[in-house]
Amino acid sequence: MEMVKVLVAAPLHEKAIEVLKNAGFEVLYEEYPDEGRLIELAEDVDAIVVRSKPKVTRKVIEAAPNLKVIGRAGVGLDNIDLEAAKEREIRVVNSPAASSRSVAELVLAMMFNVARKVSFADRKMREGVWAKKQCMGIELDGKTLGIVGFGRIGYQIAKIAKALGMKVLLYDPYPNEERAKEVEGNFVDLETLLEESDVVTLHVPLVEQTYHLINEERLKLMKNTAILINAARGAVVDTNALVKALREGWIAGAGLDVYEEEPLPKDHPLTKLDNVVLTPHIGASTVEAQMRAGVQVAEQIVEVLKG
Repeated sequence: MEMVKVLVAAPLHEKAIEVLKNAGFEVLYEEYPDEGRLIELAEDVDAIVVRSKPKVTRKVIEAAPNLKVIGRAGVGLDNIDLEAAKEREIRVVNSPAASSRSVAELVLAMMFNVARKVSFADRKMREGVWAKKQCMGIELDGKTLGIVGFGRIGYQIAKIAKALGMKVLLYDPYPNEERAKEVEGNFVDLETLLEESDVVTLHVPLVEQTYHLINEERLKLMKNTAILINAARGAVVDTNALVKALREGWIAGAGLDVYEEEPLPKDHPLTKLDNVVLTPHIGASTVEAQMRAGVQVAEQIVEVLKG
């Protein structure tokens, strides 16, 4: 009987590799091969594992006659041709829950950072400037947190916010009232949430309905003391409108982990603003999240290949 082959085409936690090997699979590894090389490697494999890259294109899928499952160690499936996989009845699996806590903790870190001007203060200290008067901040205790998208990540953030003494407002087209009760959160419409929140955090997928969900009109609804956090997808926010809002003081500050253009260009207007904290799409970049993502995908691949 021929051994089952799994191609791991991106860095994967050693515990995930163990899961595949313990199932009796042969594991081939090559980090981020380009399309041509991926086509070569995929020729006789039963499964391919990727992260946000490389892309598993139609050409790759068509070049892999034995392919039965594609695993994405992470949330999105943007880099997999889902239509081509469906045509071939190839299962596509991922690990959407693996990074929920990690993203939630980054959002909380950004909330504290912007509220207390930590990054700004750090920059000034390194420049030799004692900017104590410019670093007046706010407490989060007693403030209202608006969570746009009450899924796994939104729920994790709401739990922590409740413990911080924050009031929680929620907006989601598919409200889960039971979960909302657990965090003492109240569902409201989006406009009400934006008008009443001191901090707004976004946790929606990028689909046609959420493209530029936060635009100029909606930014103007927010308090001029409010903070906007985006660790979802860059294009959920109209970047030009946000730059204008931050420059002109429609809102007090922002924390961004995602951008309409990634990597963010070095000379982008956002990089010139003192009231925004920028991180390079690191929401899921924790040791724990990476381990969970890899193991969860590996377990699903074993399940599919063993029937």
